[in-house]
Amino acid sequence: MSAAKAYGVLVTGGTGYIGSHTVIELINQGYEVTVIDNLSNSYAEVLDAVEKITGVRPYFSSVDLNDKAATAGVLKERNIQAIIHFAAYKAVNESVSKPLVYYRNNLVSLINLLELCDEYSIRHFVFSSSCSVYGEPDRVPIDEFAEVKPAQSPYANTKKIGEDILRDTVRASTQLKVIALRYFNPVGAHPTSLLGELPLGQPLNLFPVVTQAAIGKRGTMMVYGDDYDTPDGSCIRDYIHVMDIAAAHVTAIKRAEENKMKAAYELFNLGTGNGLSVLEVIHAFEKYTGVKVPYEITGRRAGDVVRVY
Repeated sequence: MSAAKAYGVLVTGGTGYIGSHTVIELINQGYEVTVIDNLSNSYAEVLDAVEKITGVRPYFSSVDLNDKAATAGVLKERNIQAIIHFAAYKAVNESVSKPLVYYRNNLVSLINLLELCDEYSIRHFVFSSSCSVYGEPDRVPIDEFAEVKPAQSPYANTKKIGEDILRDTVRASTQLKVIALRYFNPVGAHPTSLLGELPLGQPLNLFPVVTQAAIGKRGTMMVYGDDYDTPDGSCIRDYIHVMDIAAAHVTAIKRAEENKMKAAYELFNLGTGNGLSVLEVIHAFEKYTGVKVPYEITGRRAGDVVRVY
């Protein structure tokens, strides 16, 4: 791995849920990792867990990617051959009420990074996209050839537009190669239990909401809608372990590094191909833990699709 050890990877959003687990996998594979995160939804203490698990503390900068000059300063100082871009606002419901905040943050940061890739001759870029680009799919399971539908939320639209920006940039570039990973719903934690999903404030993803409701850390959890066209009326999603998603990002970096890409722009889905409803997840948790989860059915939530897996 001598060549890989000299290969520098910038992970944006690297103290976040998926980003931090990916940082661990990169370090374990011998990569030199640089982390950028403005800590808007994560803790710098996550790096303590990364160091305990790997024995390595990655270089960290808390700059905001929308500050292009500050971001350039990091790239100038560090040895970067590739970027894995996680950093983005990601709350579907919040994006509906604050669309311009999401468009500015998620797209300006991406454009800044791509302009800096050209300036600093960074050739490989892995983009954290989302299954939300498929909108309300015609059929499930979804493959990469499924139609990209009109976005159901501004968050989803930033992912679709982000892909469009990347595809157009690759066409105009003589050196940039991009892999976009459209993943479904990440769950789980590192096997050591030293790292998991711990956002600032109230979690929005289903699994931490279920566990916090079960242990009494929060009140009754809300199930948004039981009148969807599904067997039990609640939304259906594909849940994939965060370590599998992290491993896929390392695989994408290796694919680019080892010149195994079949095109300058590639995209892949990351999922299990199986869907579970919100109520199925709650009842499975209760069955296997013996702990009742207090929940209440409420109205549908803006931006949610019926099923995607």
